Amino acid sequence: MASTTETSRADHLAWCKERALEYVEIGDNAQAFASLVSDLAKHPDTKGHAAGELGLMLMLAGQLSTGPKMREFINGCN
Repeated sequence: MASTTETSRADHLAWCKERALEYVEIGDNAQAFASLVSDLAKHPDTKGHAAGELGLMLMLAGQLSTGPKMREFINGCN
């Protein structure tokens, strides 16, 4: 991936989702979420993205416990 100063917000977000979804595919939802939040923090336009806080609340409530639910959450980030 190019430097964050050269990458658009949309391209960076797509990269974050792609990487997180790789973990969903192998059944590791916790790592998928961690990857998404970590990668979002790497770009100035996505740093502090609400997905981190919202996702944590949903995970603690058991709402992201399945692959399809996690996939929907990740794909819904914008």
